[in-house]
Amino acid sequence: YMLGKAEGEGELWHGHVSAVTVAPAYRRIGLAKTLMDDLEDKCENVYKAYFVDLFVRASNQLAIGMYEKFGYVPYRRVLGYYTGDDGEDAFDMRKSMSRDISKKSMVPLGRPIRPEDLEW
Repeated sequence: YMLGKAEGEGELWHGHVSAVTVAPAYRRIGLAKTLMDDLEDKCENVYKAYFVDLFVRASNQLAIGMYEKFGYVPYRRVLGYYTGDDGEDAFDMRKSMSRDISKKSMVPLGRPIRPEDLEW
């Protein structure tokens, strides 16, 4: 399943992937790509978003690699994003939509931020 939404204002109007999950028995057959493509299509053609973003655990190299294959780039690191004993960091990964002509929403921030500094 996938859970996504559109949010933001101005050039920060974007699609956000809250969750994407595929049952283990159905992985590696393109379902995650199909779900992501569908959300991107809605963000592009219905919501006219500038970009799509998602947060992923900094330690989850498998997911990071998958999202990079889908065209996402690490935009910024969010320190202590995930709560719990370790307070693990997240990467905010982004993919520009055609409305972002200069692709500036994908230019890495170059410094980490804290969760309280997030815009949305």
